[in-house]
This record gives sequence, C-alpha cells and structure tokens, in this order.
Amino acid sequence: MDMKLEVVVIPISDVDRAKAFYQKLGFRLDIDYAPDEKFRVIQFTPPRSEASIIFGKGITSAKSGSGDIPVLAVDHVDAAREELLSHGVNVSEVFHYAGGPFNNAVENPRVAGRDPQGRSYYSFASFEDPDGNSWLLQEITTRLPGREWKLARAPAINIATLAELLHETEEHHGQYEKTHGKHHWWDWYAPYLSARQDGSSPEEAAAAADRHMKEVFHVPPR
Repeated sequence: MDMKLEVVVIPISDVDRAKAFYQKLGFRLDIDYAPDEKFRVIQFTPPRSEASIIFGKGITSAKSGSGDIPVLAVDHVDAAREELLSHGVNVSEVFHYAGGPFNNAVENPRVAGRDPQGRSYYSFASFEDPDGNSWLLQEITTRLPGREWKLARAPAINIATLAELLHETEEHHGQYEKTHGKHHWWDWYAPYLSARQDGSSPEEAAAAADRHMKEVFHVPPR
C-alpha cells in the first residue's frame, strides 16, 4: 500500500499576501477555490515536488506563523539560495548545525558556512514567508541507503531518448517482419520497449518480443 505525504497545511493571516509570496517563490499554483466568504483553499507545489502546501481561509485554527518547519531538499544549496534571492526572497546565509542536522538542543546550534566535510544532508539555508512560517533548504547530493522507495514503474524518459528507442525498435522489428506472417506492429513494439526499459539488451528485447508474438498471438513464420 502506498502512503505518500501529499500536503502540509501552512497557517497564514493574509491569504492574498501569502499567495503572492509563494507565486514569487516559483511554486506552482494548483488551485484557488473559494465557494463562499468563509472558506478559501489555495494549494501550491514546490518545483518538481510530490508534496504540496495548502493555506487559505477556514483551513486551520493554528496561529499564523506557527507552522512546523517544512524542509525543501535541493541538489545544491548555494544555487537554490541564489535562485530564491533572484525572486526577491530574503534567504539566510548557508549554515550547518553544530550537533548535526536539525539538532537545536545545543547552544548556538547554527554555524555559518557549509558543512566543512561537504557531506550530503548537512548544509542548509532558511527563509520565512510574510507570516513568519519558516522553511529550510537542505542540500542532499547522495541519499543514504534505504532512503528511497523502489520505483513501481520505470521513470519517465525524455522525448529524444524515446524517439531513439522507437527508431531502434523499428530496426529490429524489420527483421521480424521479413520472416513472419501478417501482424500489428504495435503488438511487437510493446514487449520490445518494455524489455528495453527494464534493462534488457536490444537482442534480448527482440527475443522477448518474438516470444510474446508466438505465445500470445501464435503468429506463424512465413
């Protein structure tokens, strides 16, 4: 069973001001829905994030600015900081925690500068929205073992790569088409592409497509 963290609720006092801030931040506006004067819900999603934030009117009784600190994982904290600064967001200098990531139990927990050892997870920057809700940028370059779920399906591929793979499929299918009976080309393409995306070589994928045609469609040779 998949259980995905989908939404974090942000308590704010001025809906339009918060909306303008998160738009300036570069977050994607997903919805702004207000069926009446008592209720309004706005959802934003950070760039390439699978989790979103929600705020508005009639959403939460929490005091504005009292939200827990959401963390935005970034590939390079300095570059992310510069990007936010270019949007007019006031971002802290890069820092690391004296006692390790998120350790606020020590005196003066934040130390100026990147993690001296350059470790993944250890370098941060922070900023606040107009209501005082704090955010952290955390640099993650390499994830520790067990920190990523196994993908249930192959990741999406870009158009250029897909076009190249389709061309390769057509070339291998041409050999099959010369020696086998009439069939729909897409029935051969599908198992070939599936096998290639799963890591099979072109030869292995072609053999898998041949087997599929024989087992499922019983296509006889000419």
